[in-house]
Amino acid sequence: MSAGANADQIRHVAAMGAGRMGRGIAHVFAYAGYRVTLADAKPRGTRQHAEFLAEARAEIAGNLATLAEFGAFDGALIPAMLGRIDFTADLADLADADLIFEGVSETMEAKQQALTALSRAVGAGAIIASTTSTLPVDKLAAFVTRPERFLNAHWLNPAYLIPLVEVSPGTATGPGIVDTVREVLEKVGKVPVVCAATPGYIIPRIQTVAMNEAARMVEEGVATAADIDKAIRAGFGPRYATMGLLEFVDVGGGDILYHASRYLAENLSSERYLSPQNVQDNMAQGRRGLRDGQGFYDFNAMDVPAYQRDQMARFVALIRHLNLLPPPGPVE
Repeated sequence: MSAGANADQIRHVAAMGAGRMGRGIAHVFAYAGYRVTLADAKPRGTRQHAEFLAEARAEIAGNLATLAEFGAFDGALIPAMLGRIDFTADLADLADADLIFEGVSETMEAKQQALTALSRAVGAGAIIASTTSTLPVDKLAAFVTRPERFLNAHWLNPAYLIPLVEVSPGTATGPGIVDTVREVLEKVGKVPVVCAATPGYIIPRIQTVAMNEAARMVEEGVATAADIDKAIRAGFGPRYATMGLLEFVDVGGGDILYHASRYLAENLSSERYLSPQNVQDNMAQGRRGLRDGQGFYDFNAMDVPAYQRDQMARFVALIRHLNLLPPPGPVE
């Protein structure tokens, strides 16, 4: 693949590491019609390789069958999807791959071995993406021979179901590479976001805070685990599935967050609830969100009534889908 190649020129996608992440990625691209190679990267005997790859194939087949059973697509397509995946323990089979996702164990030693081997095995035009959830992309870039064609793409498990992929370029990553990977991910139905390669990226950083707070409330006797999870499923989840966190701040008003944060910090005796500086700055500068025309978002050029109607339509559709929309009372 040439240096200026675009997403349409990516035809052979590979996953190095045939564990849960690699299987999920292979599933996604085979489902979307790509030629795929799933490579078992661990040192094993020939028989062990064959058994492990057979297990990988069976898992992918089972996941496809379950999706078909739930009405996601016609199950008659499964043999063709599986037929697009080559299962191998030989990295030479990745020589003509255009885009390779590395998904080996989350240790620097394992990543170094895998990325060094990949750099030797693939062509000069290939794009290599790690899928690390913890390790700095710039440190990993030191293990590849062409860091300008390297970046991180953090998938959320199960990779074949969760739409989001957090794309993090390194300092040496070419801007065209980011665009190509983002476009390829969009073509297979994923929702890529570009973020700095900081610990936790976006979702793990947010969910770590939320999960620890939920556990802390159980510890403090605020509510049972069952009631906290019921509150998440019936309240927090639907609300933020239709509206982002910062969008909600703007719609509700940044002043509500600001004052609620101060109250919680004072009454729960913890500074972890205090608002960051940008929330305080928005308050001081009169940017409280929708009613001021600006907050984290700029609403001045927006058709606000149309935006609010679309927002309500999405919310009602989700609540109905979750069977949480109550029927009207009887007509008297």
